[in-house]
Amino acid sequence: MEIDRDRIDDAVLALLFLSLGRDGRAWKSFDWDAMNRLHEKGYISNPVSKAKSVVLIDEGIARSEKLFREMFGKHR
Repeated sequence: MEIDRDRIDDAVLALLFLSLGRDGRAWKSFDWDAMNRLHEKGYISNPVSKAKSVVLIDEGIARSEKLFREMFGKHR
């Protein structure tokens, strides 16, 4: 099966919204390759550090919330 890495990246970014704090940080406990791709796309700070969290860039915060609502929100 061929994997759509962009869709994986979108899902990881949406899930980062779950642990997003007011300071723009989220826990980085996801697949390293996906985290690196999100950094390359400009949505998060560099995930390669001793910190257990990453900073979502403003565009990353907005996109993560949008994706989270689309993927996991209940539609009435």
